Amino acid sequence: MADLNTKISDFLWKNNNEKHFNGKKDPFWESLRNTGTELWLDTGDIEEAEANWSYEMSALTTNNTLLNREIQKGIYDTFILEAKSIVRELPYEEKVKEIAFMLNAKHGLRLASKFGGFVSVELHTDSAHDIKAIEYYGKRFHEICPEQFIIKVPYTPEGLISARHLKDSGVRINLTLGFSARQNVLVTRVAMPDYLNVFLGRIGAFMINNKLGDGTGAGERAVISSQNWTTGLSAGNPWQTKLIAASLRNYTQLELLAGTDVFTMPPAVAGAGRKSLSGIFTSRTHENYDVSLYSSAEGANIEKFWEVDDKVLNLSDRLALKLPSTGSELIHIAHEEGCEDMFPILSKDERQFLSGDGKIPIYSRWAQKIKEGKIAPDTLLTLAGLASFTEDQHLLDERIKSIID
Repeated sequence: MADLNTKISDFLWKNNNEKHFNGKKDPFWESLRNTGTELWLDTGDIEEAEANWSYEMSALTTNNTLLNREIQKGIYDTFILEAKSIVRELPYEEKVKEIAFMLNAKHGLRLASKFGGFVSVELHTDSAHDIKAIEYYGKRFHEICPEQFIIKVPYTPEGLISARHLKDSGVRINLTLGFSARQNVLVTRVAMPDYLNVFLGRIGAFMINNKLGDGTGAGERAVISSQNWTTGLSAGNPWQTKLIAASLRNYTQLELLAGTDVFTMPPAVAGAGRKSLSGIFTSRTHENYDVSLYSSAEGANIEKFWEVDDKVLNLSDRLALKLPSTGSELIHIAHEEGCEDMFPILSKDERQFLSGDGKIPIYSRWAQKIKEGKIAPDTLLTLAGLASFTEDQHLLDERIKSIID
């Protein structure tokens, strides 16, 4: 397999001749950058990125959804046929996953060469609960472009364990699909990645779609709380873990969350902010934003997005002291420490609900379990996010199959 990996790496670097794009300096983005916020574009579309890229920006991030959009355009159909010949000796399903890996790496290399910054690349969703697979592909991504690739590992029990192993071996990690301060306390203490996340736009959407509130305040409050916990806890780690305010939905969040370690900005949000805001930014990391809740939110445990209780702290201490060897062991420990709602055991029907509902779960399906402390809103959004990515990964895999069959 080592020889095959070398062939694949050589194939990926072949004809990597993207013309480097030099972004121009912009006082608007410089002012935001001076608050301490790294500026990343959240897109896999090279033309879209070029239209919004500025000298002050330092990275791009893709995911299964964004990569699938690029693949479905047909721009990599010839590449897929050529990749087929490289992996022709592999079993069929393994061949499909390997080509999916190659597509992710190839597109990441194009972005890295074009813009010169870091690029977050994502693992196949089939590996989300497989420690060996996460570590295997994570190391391979790193070996292909060690100076620029950041490996996105999902927030799952197995992801927490393997992310720590990868980071200890020198791989740059972005622990993704986080939604709350309490999740990020665990991530900071247990996985100790370079980056972790609050996907705040989906928090607001969860409130609005389920008529629990008007969507204001909750995502912002989760980010500020996560920022303060992450900064404080990672000060005792060998390296500083940085918080990403991800899934920005409104350009006003550029001002409301200025000073957060990292923004991942969809080009539409970046463009709207550049057009509409004053460009005078100050750090807001000590704000305590009010959250607008309706009476229907009673018992919904919305505060779980920003509050961290002693049970979570005890769990994080225990896991940090001795890293579990399996995901099931981690789940068992979480339940022992009274944190069942962070790692629930779901039925087949419940998993199908998550897959069918998309990125934003239907609260009414889960209201009783939330009240009973068997699941929580942040956990729901993480599980729904992974289910949504899985669907997009399936579409990408089907594109590959349609070409190689």
